[in-house]
Amino acid sequence: MSLSSPPNATMTKFGFPETLVRDHRHWVVLLRPHQATLGALVLVCKDHARAFGDISAAAFGELQQVIQDIEAGLSAFRPYQKMNYLMLMMVDPDVHFHVLPRYDSDQLFDGTVYQDEGWPGAPLLSSGTTPDAATLADLAAAVKAAWPDASA
Repeated sequence: MSLSSPPNATMTKFGFPETLVRDHRHWVVLLRPHQATLGALVLVCKDHARAFGDISAAAFGELQQVIQDIEAGLSAFRPYQKMNYLMLMMVDPDVHFHVLPRYDSDQLFDGTVYQDEGWPGAPLLSSGTTPDAATLADLAAAVKAAWPDASA
C-alpha cells in the first residue's frame, strides 16, 4: 500500500499501516486498536481537511461506496444489530469517523469476550478491549478476509 502523501496524524495514531483494512483513493479504513466493540474501525479521510465541509467533492463522492463496503464487510465478519458512525474530532483533528458495529450480546473472538457495554444506548468508547499485537493482527486479518473484494 502506498499513499500519495505521508499519512496524517490521525492515521498514524490509529496504527497505520499495521491496522489498515482497506485503502481507498480518498479514505483509509483502519481497525481501531482499542476495540470499544468487536470490529470497531476508524474511517479517515486522506484530504488535508480539519472540517467535514472542507473535504473534496471527490472524497464526498467516494464516501458512499466506502460506507457500503464497511457495512458489507463487517456484516460478513460478524452480524451486528446496528452501526454507529461517530465524528468527534476533538482530540484527533483530521476528518475521521469512529465506526462501531453494535451488538445486543457478547461477542467472542480468539478466546476473548467483547462486550458492547453501552447497548442499547450510546456507545462507550472508553470501554472495551485493547487486544495485544498478535490478536489485533488476527482480528485485522479476519476483518480483511470478510471484506467485499477481499482480494483487492
